[in-house]
Amino acid sequence: MPSKKKMRGQPRRQASPRTMRRSVASRPEGVATRRLNELAETLDIMLPELTARIAAAEHLLVEKQLCTHEDLVRSREFVDRPRSRS
Repeated sequence: MPSKKKMRGQPRRQASPRTMRRSVASRPEGVATRRLNELAETLDIMLPELTARIAAAEHLLVEKQLCTHEDLVRSREFVDRPRSRS
């Protein structure tokens, strides 16, 4: 029977990087959730900027008299219309 002194002195083995990678890969829902959260955060940052740029482009189109406000409304309705499947 080993003495307590010897048991305390033995270093614990650390998991190899290969084992650690496998444990992460064995939980794909954790990886997917993290990636989904990162994507949501990225979209939260990008969408306001994209919306502002679209509004600025629409403003210039109307200001330069390249189209009317009604043209823009109709184009939005066209894009929002559900597409029928062929």
